[in-house]
Amino acid sequence: MQFVALDDALLTVDDDTVTERFDGHEFECVVAGPNRVFAGTFEAGLYRREDGGSGDDDWHRVGDSLPDSVTAVALDPHDGDGVWVGTEPSRVFHSADGGDSWTERTGLTDLPSADSWYFPPRPDTHHIRWLEPDPHREGRLYVGIEAGALVVTDDGGETWTERPGGSRRDNHQLATHPAAVGRVYSAAGDGYAESTDHGRTWVQPQSGLDHRYCWSVAVDPGDPDLRVVSAASGASRAHRSGTAESYVYRKHGDDPWEVSMGGLPEPEGFRRPVLAPAGHGTFLAAADDGLYRSEDGGRSWKQAVTWDETGPVRGLAIR
Repeated sequence: MQFVALDDALLTVDDDTVTERFDGHEFECVVAGPNRVFAGTFEAGLYRREDGGSGDDDWHRVGDSLPDSVTAVALDPHDGDGVWVGTEPSRVFHSADGGDSWTERTGLTDLPSADSWYFPPRPDTHHIRWLEPDPHREGRLYVGIEAGALVVTDDGGETWTERPGGSRRDNHQLATHPAAVGRVYSAAGDGYAESTDHGRTWVQPQSGLDHRYCWSVAVDPGDPDLRVVSAASGASRAHRSGTAESYVYRKHGDDPWEVSMGGLPEPEGFRRPVLAPAGHGTFLAAADDGLYRSEDGGRSWKQAVTWDETGPVRGLAIR
């Protein structure tokens, strides 16, 4: 089952069919666990659906103490009831009871670089674009600020470290790998980067990546060296329907990046998709017109689901 967050609807996809549509909000993010699904909205906070729920009536707003603009949400891999939320302006909250109550992890905007953080379309503010808990170290969390910094905590948000060496400034999506201790991957507006030491230092493998405004990254669950990214030459080419021209790339090991568009729409007019791993050798790409699947490690794609929505896609979660 997949959950696709568009800016005006949250779609549930089961057996390659859109089975439900939850609308009425401006959706920003979605995450799915074995028992719950959470969706963040720009204007109405955080919504939760318990396992077994279906339809609009089974989505309930949770977290009265949370801001209205929830821009990132993540499940804690070390605690079945742990949930992390990021907001606009940039604040981080944690719940230890599945979203019923929340505690802010303060101090984030006291970091020295915080005065320079800003989101270009709304330059008077900034937000958390992505939260990525480390599956190998409890309490370690990677935080992507759009735009301004990569921030890391080793102690569950009691203290923060900003801008580790080589990290990107405009991190859009971060990823880790359950079988690769220390590996972290970043798709950022200022390029691609990855780390092998829990985010302490970063390298920037760019060879072959001709479009370096990166939006989404996914890593093969069975091979931490196989990555796919969506990218464009700049923000307008990535996001604006009238000027969009986006690409999907794949990279294995130390090989250069290579364009991997077989079966996807032509780059011109194609708005950046959101990517996710769906099993060894299998990736999904959620785009304006539907869901695409690759079963050969990102080499080629086939449209699996179509929908009549306007997009753009904000998030993709798989359960």
